[in-house]
Amino acid sequence: MRNSSDIVVMTDHGSTEGSSAQLARAVELVTGARPLIVDARPFYDGGKGVLRLGVRPTLVAENVEVQPAALIIYEIPPGDRHRFAHFQAAVARSGIPCLGADAQAWRNATDKRRTVDRFRAEGIPQEESLALNRPTWRATQAAFDRLGRDVWTRPAIGFGGRDVCHVTTEAQLHTARDRYHESGHSWLLTRDARNFDEHGRRHQYRVVVLGDRVLRVCEHVQDNPDAPCNEAQGAVSTVLAPDALPQHLLELAIRATASVGLSFGGVDLVAERGGRVFEVNVHPVLDVPQGLETVAVPFVLTHLATRAGTRYETLHPQR
Repeated sequence: MRNSSDIVVMTDHGSTEGSSAQLARAVELVTGARPLIVDARPFYDGGKGVLRLGVRPTLVAENVEVQPAALIIYEIPPGDRHRFAHFQAAVARSGIPCLGADAQAWRNATDKRRTVDRFRAEGIPQEESLALNRPTWRATQAAFDRLGRDVWTRPAIGFGGRDVCHVTTEAQLHTARDRYHESGHSWLLTRDARNFDEHGRRHQYRVVVLGDRVLRVCEHVQDNPDAPCNEAQGAVSTVLAPDALPQHLLELAIRATASVGLSFGGVDLVAERGGRVFEVNVHPVLDVPQGLETVAVPFVLTHLATRAGTRYETLHPQR
């Protein structure tokens, strides 16, 4: 069926993260109308969805035919992003307003080996990391020794802190190496940042960046020193005012986002040793306290800012 909605929110409908509902609500708050929600999966490589280019570019999939005035893409799982790159290239050629959907930037942020390289090239401070791909035991030991025998292992392409481990013994290293070998994943060893608070708990910050602005800051605290400091892995998150962080850390988050080519992202960093960045997340979760007001609405407004002859003001969510 044809659809006259002109704002499209496209997410992977197999995801249960909840960000798509927040984006739909943000569009309604800003424009007064619900957007059209479209499943991204038909637009992955091999799918039947297409973007017809022309004077009025048209998205076509089963039961969908729409000419978007703006396209908001979100909640694409890291493991599927490579299957979305051809569609992203078509969107770039179409001229449809679509923020932060550059396939190369997504790749730089999603593949942590590329992230490490981009940080190094742009002078973003980080803990030393070594990339491994089916390494011999001798090569694995050598990397472990070089990094001080206190490291974190993580898959090159991960999600939510899964398969991330703190390793301080050779037995733990053996277990991690065997797991990555069996899964076929490339992986990284990263020197421990020693990011402990005064109570001995792990702590780090998630800083959401849009262009040259910081939209949201959260502190994550993890009681288990051997678990990732990630909400999905049991860390407790507290929303902070942006000015609760020193200015140099806010500027570091903005620089880190730009270093991978993104205009929007969620930066994980620590304050130790003047500030160290772990990664930039392409799609920080929006279904979080104050996520609608602080992130989703500004993100939507930026998509719509280029629409000729139309002006939108930030509306306050009705409670």
